[in-house]
Amino acid sequence: MYEINIENIEAFVYVIHCGSFNKAADALYLSQPSVTARIKSLEQELDCKLFDRQGKQVQITEDGKRFLPYAQQLLLIYQKGKLHINQKKSLPNEFRIGCTVSVSNYIIPDLLPRLKQRFPNTHYKIVTGTTDEIMNKVLGKDVDIGFVRNVNHPSLQSSKFYEDPIRLYAYDGHPFLTTGNLSIEAIAEQPLVFFECGSLDWLRIHRIFEHLDLPPNIQIQTDNSEMAKKLVIQKAGIGFLPDLCAKQEIHDGKLYQIRVPETEGISLQTNLISHHGEHLPFVEAITEIGKQLEAAKLLLSAN
Repeated sequence: MYEINIENIEAFVYVIHCGSFNKAADALYLSQPSVTARIKSLEQELDCKLFDRQGKQVQITEDGKRFLPYAQQLLLIYQKGKLHINQKKSLPNEFRIGCTVSVSNYIIPDLLPRLKQRFPNTHYKIVTGTTDEIMNKVLGKDVDIGFVRNVNHPSLQSSKFYEDPIRLYAYDGHPFLTTGNLSIEAIAEQPLVFFECGSLDWLRIHRIFEHLDLPPNIQIQTDNSEMAKKLVIQKAGIGFLPDLCAKQEIHDGKLYQIRVPETEGISLQTNLISHHGEHLPFVEAITEIGKQLEAAKLLLSAN
């Protein structure tokens, strides 16, 4: 009767993730024969063949495919348990957060006070950049976690943190505020301040104008949501903005939402990324806070 060895399971998962025994050995800081020995030991433990080896090529078997999700789950549970046992030791003096500029402006101020309540002895450092820059900083361990657009990378775990609807906004006194059933044609004729963040979601905004004979009347285009918002307030035009960006100005009566059925369901998704199994106390706390912020947003929109 064999007992399952967590190191053998780790080797199995890494061979699949890295694509070869040599690359798995490099990632685990082991020799290639050590990884091979661990795989052979696991195959004996399970009484099955996990890989077909043809020269340097490695192909996972059907038994290997069936075992993979259980192996990943076992490894993740082990890593979680290990971190929770040593939680006090593992909590850093400084926690580094990378995020896009919009997240730093509209999410971090609500998130950070709640996070400090849970980890009062930790200091926080916030670094801003584009989604690609922040993802590279997380990969290089220059920051501990990142808030980015909806992206995936095999070396990182990525989960939805927040979804922010994109709506059309107008300034106080604009004629659209008293006009019902607006057509896309009427919106396209208006001077538009167009905030463009490079996300695929913004392509969906562009597509609502595709069927028109003439392009939309985009007077100003910017990649800065704060600038776009202030230009709309200054009556330079109307514009599509994320809800979080306009929250305070709606409250102050400076901006007003205009319902456009064609844009219902279009939103910007912010994902939380980190290395697999790392910083779990923070990741779990931030995920929970994200759910609280989403619930508060829904409650506010219902009122």
